[in-house]
Amino acid sequence: MEHDLPPVLSLDIGGTKLAAGVVTGDGLIHGWQVTPTRREQGPRRVLVRLFDLGRKAIAEAGPPQVAAVGISCGGPLDTTTGVLECPPHLPGWIDVPVGAMAAEEFGVPSALENDATAAALGEFRYGAGRGTSTMLYLTISTGVGGGSVIGGRLHRGAAGNGGELGHVVVRPGGRKCSCGRLGCLEAYASGTAIAERAREALAAGRASSLSAIGLPTAEDVFRATEAGDALATEVWNETTWALGSAITDLVNAFEPELVVLGGGVTRSGARLFDPVRAAVARDAMPPAARTARIEPAQLGEGVGVVGAGAVAHDLLASGKRHA
Repeated sequence: MEHDLPPVLSLDIGGTKLAAGVVTGDGLIHGWQVTPTRREQGPRRVLVRLFDLGRKAIAEAGPPQVAAVGISCGGPLDTTTGVLECPPHLPGWIDVPVGAMAAEEFGVPSALENDATAAALGEFRYGAGRGTSTMLYLTISTGVGGGSVIGGRLHRGAAGNGGELGHVVVRPGGRKCSCGRLGCLEAYASGTAIAERAREALAAGRASSLSAIGLPTAEDVFRATEAGDALATEVWNETTWALGSAITDLVNAFEPELVVLGGGVTRSGARLFDPVRAAVARDAMPPAARTARIEPAQLGEGVGVVGAGAVAHDLLASGKRHA
């Protein structure tokens, strides 16, 4: 049945890059296009370039026409009206009606979805989550986003922005998070937080091989951990502790079959997955711990485009003009 779905245009709006592609019913991307966001240009100019990118994707993919447009972007946003309200990664983008603009531009229905929620649907339908019924997804990158599929259905929440799994508190009164609260998972496990904690320790005079690097990144911390650096290992262990603690709570709450971890930080592989799996096996309630597998995402950098395509296909199935 999925293979019978018509091709749709998928657009992914990130803080650093824009991506577009035509997604078919088998979840494959055709006519893949990527370009820098250049968010300082403001929403109008960026969206002109995004829609141009979409037209290039359609031209390269070669379908006679697309049936809908799916758009993936970080929130807050209103999925009902297709309005980007005030996404922190796009400063100055206030109440931008991107859904209506895309529908007018391409002459087909449009759906706007939170990027992590769309990615969760993409992984559930076409990636690591195929064959499951209840799945949690966390993307661990610049920030920590998430999404959940419960009983085979994407969970959006009452206002359409549910699934903010990065804002589970792992250390009450701890580090300040980008959301304004203290002690969120994102404040410890995101690539940004990993780099910040290492830089703060260096500024405080801690000895480390990282001192030879002007502004160490999360990848630098991981490499130093691999080389046995004590400070880097301390930062990394706190990262995996925070992630293991948060996922344990989520596993207890949802009892999923699968927890999928994606995003740049997960490229560290076993050094991230092994301690997180061990923490969940040790600390989660026994039935939940036995049931939940923790696996890497499969869709890679195309997950936002595949997820937006899945959202657009669901829009067509619903018969609505917007999600």
